[in-house]
Amino acid sequence: MAGDGARLLIFLYGLVVAVSVLLGATQAHAHASLLRSAPVEGAVLQSAPAEVVLGFSETVTPLVIELRAPDGTAARLSAKSAGADLAIALPSNETVGTYLLSWRVVSSDGHPVAGVLAFSLGSPSATPPAAPQSDDKSLRLAIWGAKLVFYLGLFLGVGGAFALTWLTPGKHFGVGAIGALLTAGLIATPISFGLQGLDALGAPLSLFGEEMVWHAAAATSYAFTAAIAFIALSLALLALASDASLSRVLSLAGLAAVGVALAASGHASAAAPQWLTRPMVFVHGTGVTLWAGALLPLAFAWREGGQSAEQALRRFSAVIPYVVAALVAAGLVLTVIQVEALPALWHTNYGLLLSTKLVLAAALFGLAGVNRWHLTQPVLAEQAGPQRLLVRNIVVETLLMVAILGLVAGFRFTPPPRVLAIEATEPAAIHIHTAEAMADFAITPGHAGKASASIMVMTGDFGPLDAREVVLRLSQPGSAEIEAKAYKPGDGTWRIDRLDLPASGTWTVAIDIDISEGQPVELNGEVAIRPAIGW
Repeated sequence: MAGDGARLLIFLYGLVVAVSVLLGATQAHAHASLLRSAPVEGAVLQSAPAEVVLGFSETVTPLVIELRAPDGTAARLSAKSAGADLAIALPSNETVGTYLLSWRVVSSDGHPVAGVLAFSLGSPSATPPAAPQSDDKSLRLAIWGAKLVFYLGLFLGVGGAFALTWLTPGKHFGVGAIGALLTAGLIATPISFGLQGLDALGAPLSLFGEEMVWHAAAATSYAFTAAIAFIALSLALLALASDASLSRVLSLAGLAAVGVALAASGHASAAAPQWLTRPMVFVHGTGVTLWAGALLPLAFAWREGGQSAEQALRRFSAVIPYVVAALVAAGLVLTVIQVEALPALWHTNYGLLLSTKLVLAAALFGLAGVNRWHLTQPVLAEQAGPQRLLVRNIVVETLLMVAILGLVAGFRFTPPPRVLAIEATEPAAIHIHTAEAMADFAITPGHAGKASASIMVMTGDFGPLDAREVVLRLSQPGSAEIEAKAYKPGDGTWRIDRLDLPASGTWTVAIDIDISEGQPVELNGEVAIRPAIGW
């Protein structure tokens, strides 16, 4: 009984980690990352640009683009996507002050990404317009809950129908529970699809059911997943009501549809190389479905006992080692692609979720091993004690599966380390503007550790500035001030080749510009330095 208590604690821990990560995740920091923009964040421009160009880490599709003028008025804009770049045409406007361009796009994995770009025309506003807020924890909790029920329908429902028709043909072990899971999955699929539309638009739960929400959901790759999954659930439900020969065909088609649905969208399916990742998602998904789906029919079969239960256990025991080997191999390939390096497992939210999933999976594999190699033969020999223990272990396996699916549903809210690694190599850039002078300052790469810096200086009215000397000073509470003299290589910028930033976070920037004898200018600002990627 102590062992059961430990497994229950592991189950609860997995669900707590999943909920904690999804509630703590920020909506703007999702999967495709904004790597660059023109103009840069905080830029002060002399004249209004004709367009804004946003460059992302992967292909995106625009959903909602809005420009807030200095007076707070907002206008919806259109955008053209060219691969990973988004070109947004701006209306003609010469009003002096700060503009906020809020954007919401959907990445190739089907997940929405949002952010805000601030730039000014002439000079910054004394009171900039307020940025739109879209961090709705209740929506994220609803998305996670619907996704969990969706997964339960796919893995335990469709997998259960397949197990019934192939392991126990003509029997109805647990058919009521499996039918209920399939029905719940059919209900959760359109709900999950509608929530995807709300997430895409950054809209509140109160707008669920509006036509624009469904149009937004249809613009994402998750639409293919939802449609194919609905077919898989329907085929499995029909299999439960069909004769033996037809039910096998329907359940096999449903099983294949689960793999196709999972490969149609999501982190792993969108990762390169897709010729490898999509088949691996298919193999991993169908493997989990075969394993998870067999648990309920086996548990109900051994509650009744008899020759059919023995036959089902023999068939399952003969096949499951190959199924587990295939899903583990596919899972390892996907993990290597997504994580890229071992330390990411404890340095990132995605890694923490994955690490917890691996702990639960290890417990699941251990329990399955006990069932397969220590209990199967005594159970087939009709020993009552091992039979009761097998049924109890299968119930615990099912709980562990549910906990793992809860963690998988939480992956929606965490960017994989491969995306963070791309983002970390990009510069951290700011624009500093005063009446006397202005500077475009960038640190490359924009994370803690060794980096270089570039500084382009101009006069306060956007004219050329032939400075005699430029000195950079960086400071942060708890760290010694970093001072470095820049040199001018002849390309119009001042450069510093060696900087060593010991910590991430917000750093205070001071740029001392020696314009002429007795005329120094100091520009002050702040730059956000990302954490070192740690691998």
